[in-house]
Amino acid sequence: MIHQTFEALGLPPAVLRALADKNYTTPTPIQTQAIPLVLAGRDVLGGAQTGTGKTAAFGLPLLGRLSGTTAPAGPRKPRALILVPTRELAVQVADSLRGYGKHLRLFTGTIFGGAGMNPQIDMLRRGVDILVATPGRLIDHLEQGTVKLDAVEILVLDEADRMLDMGFLPAIKRIVAKVPTKRQTLLFSATFESRIRGLAMEFMRNPAEVEVAARNTIASTIQHIAHPVDNSKKRDLLTHLLATRFQDRILVFGKTKHGCNRLAEQLEESGIKAVAIHGNKSQAQRQKALNEFKAGRCRVLVATDVAARGLDIPDLPLVINYDLPLIPEDYVHRIGRTGRNGATGEAISLVAIDEGGLLSQVQKLLGMNVKQVVVEGFEPTQALRMDAKPPVGKRTPRPSHRPHGKPATRHAHAQAPKGRGTAGAARSRSAR
Repeated sequence: MIHQTFEALGLPPAVLRALADKNYTTPTPIQTQAIPLVLAGRDVLGGAQTGTGKTAAFGLPLLGRLSGTTAPAGPRKPRALILVPTRELAVQVADSLRGYGKHLRLFTGTIFGGAGMNPQIDMLRRGVDILVATPGRLIDHLEQGTVKLDAVEILVLDEADRMLDMGFLPAIKRIVAKVPTKRQTLLFSATFESRIRGLAMEFMRNPAEVEVAARNTIASTIQHIAHPVDNSKKRDLLTHLLATRFQDRILVFGKTKHGCNRLAEQLEESGIKAVAIHGNKSQAQRQKALNEFKAGRCRVLVATDVAARGLDIPDLPLVINYDLPLIPEDYVHRIGRTGRNGATGEAISLVAIDEGGLLSQVQKLLGMNVKQVVVEGFEPTQALRMDAKPPVGKRTPRPSHRPHGKPATRHAHAQAPKGRGTAGAARSRSAR
């Protein structure tokens, strides 16, 4: 059954009021399918890429269910736990929930690495109803006894495939063991591969399946272009392209942390305002860079794949792959930052001679040829070797747990700037 309004989905008046405040009137397909199931108390296995509105798909009914029941007596403890892979996503999910629940007496907190433990401990002592957390830092709090999960009624695993890619499976299992077995479990993933179904079988009870996008699908509104170029001329070509698109904000993806730093510095030297974001940056530095980029104070954001998932950057017309990713699936996640919610977008890749094999892998994954355009003045000395064997790409899993007492490097805090699925919504009038 297709519902055309949020009212028809059965959400409570206070949540509908918050949606009306944002002028959100039309649910997205994943919201239409998932919200009634979650409100009915079903476990849900959801297949959806970022940008489809899945935060609201689980967040809106989660708020509805919590607001409709009475919290247990005693100190306020988390009644809903949302596990996410990255600190940026934790911030954005929490911010979205605060917006959707602004007319409810429900408190949302975040914990993730890259921030001090003490502010998080203070927040947990004051009490939260909804906790958004990255797995590693949550393990830290469990070990120190600063968080109790025995009151959790709803468990959400968001971007579960990404958490598995990052090596968080052992941490997830330890966390789930601390959550009551009598609970509602919601698992969202971009894919329904075997390991995701294995998680579902282990953690869920007869889950309803909803899926709105096939694996590795891309928006049809994105135009793909590859510029063959000698590696020695890549930076000059990038500067040239940025100069011709001086009115646009542009996200540039590089391969390494050092390379992204250096590239941002070189662009600054060329008179182009640019900042870099990657895993070695502190949380404050990363958030500051994102805020400057979103606000238009910085025109170019140079990023490693840490920014490829979960970030909602509204009205982003162009993504440039300065380096093609070693993992072809990462191309899909990168370019998913543009062409969102029906908007048009461009994905430009600067392809050196020895990267022809990587481009060939991307084309095979997408099931289409990427148009090759040689830019005048930057003609390559040789044609791309499309049959070249690509470098072996391998993700390095993050440790899901650190020996007790060692400093944490990826985790959280209790404040939340811009949330995924809010800023871009005015254009499409649907909640993200």
